[in-house]
Amino acid sequence: MAVHDIVVVGANFAGLGTAHYLLKHTIPALEKANGNSTAYKVTLISPSTQFYFKIGSPRVLASPDLIPFSKAFLPLKDAFKEYSADRFSLVIGEAVSLDEEKKSITVRDTYSTAAKNSTVRYSSLVIATGATANSPLWNLKGSHESTMAALKEMHASLPKAKTILIAGGGPAGVETAGELATIYPKASITLLSGSTRLLTRLRPAISAAAESQLNNLSVTVIHKSLKVVENTTGKSTNTTLHLSDDTSRDVDIYIDATGTRPNSDFLPSHWLTKSGHVRTEDKLTLRGPVSSVYAIGDVAGYSLGNIFDINDAVRPMCSSIYQDLSGKKPTSKPFKQNIAETQLVPIGPNGGVGAVFGWKLPAFAVKMIKSKDFMIGQAPKTVSGEQFAKA
Repeated sequence: MAVHDIVVVGANFAGLGTAHYLLKHTIPALEKANGNSTAYKVTLISPSTQFYFKIGSPRVLASPDLIPFSKAFLPLKDAFKEYSADRFSLVIGEAVSLDEEKKSITVRDTYSTAAKNSTVRYSSLVIATGATANSPLWNLKGSHESTMAALKEMHASLPKAKTILIAGGGPAGVETAGELATIYPKASITLLSGSTRLLTRLRPAISAAAESQLNNLSVTVIHKSLKVVENTTGKSTNTTLHLSDDTSRDVDIYIDATGTRPNSDFLPSHWLTKSGHVRTEDKLTLRGPVSSVYAIGDVAGYSLGNIFDINDAVRPMCSSIYQDLSGKKPTSKPFKQNIAETQLVPIGPNGGVGAVFGWKLPAFAVKMIKSKDFMIGQAPKTVSGEQFAKA
């Protein structure tokens, strides 16, 4: 029997959700539609043996006691144990190149000091590699060990830090400033927004409310597009920063929360947009730049970089795979992007700002939804695929 290999590259929110949905729903539907004439197998390529719940990273960073590693890092090996070896395989390594003609991916072992590469061939390909932050504190790039090491260094340095500078006025920067100001009220904390205001995806009134809450926690917020242009040591502790106004600052801790870049270096350049994102030729179906290639999440051109652009896209994209392989009607409605103002930003355990679908939320609502625990209870559900138990 012929085997059709569906390879999913990336094992964070987008990759895990896609792999589980394919295994639970798409493949059984394909086997039924095609009369069991073809076998289907999902291969998930992950640079890490662990899933990191990056939504909780500001609190994980702030203290090992609030969200311990045991809750923030979860092993992947047990997440797919319900599926047989002929239906699913997990390949640990980083995709470093792709041969479009041969339909093959070269994977580098991320846990070996030796140059160990393997080749994974695909019939259909889902690109779900996400985006990488400038600091390993926020998400995984390669093995989970580098992020754990960065977090441990922060945990050791924070209690004795007198000066902390955070660059980036988005959710990660604002949330981290709120966490650190709550736990270390004696530290002098400065937040550079890098813009004219904080949280630019939210309306100005909500941005102002966030700044007011930070000010109440004694955080100094600086705008005027002041940015860090050089970190002289390249380290996050005991360093000198050169700023865009030609001044310098010596700080005990520097936290870079200035943004991300798509993990697409291994892909052919003609598959990518100018910003390095994978071209999604049809945003409604999540089909990629060439036949049998699909893209989802932060690496994809359609994405606004939020969790809705992942969770709301899994079913439509898997439906496109079903339609392409069966020749039958889609099993899901087309992807509909949520463009309404939606963002929840905790500021310490008891505060925060946000909006959902255009509706401004009071601080107590943000606390109940996210601030109290950064939604860490969702981590095991993400790994197990529980949220996609139903088609």
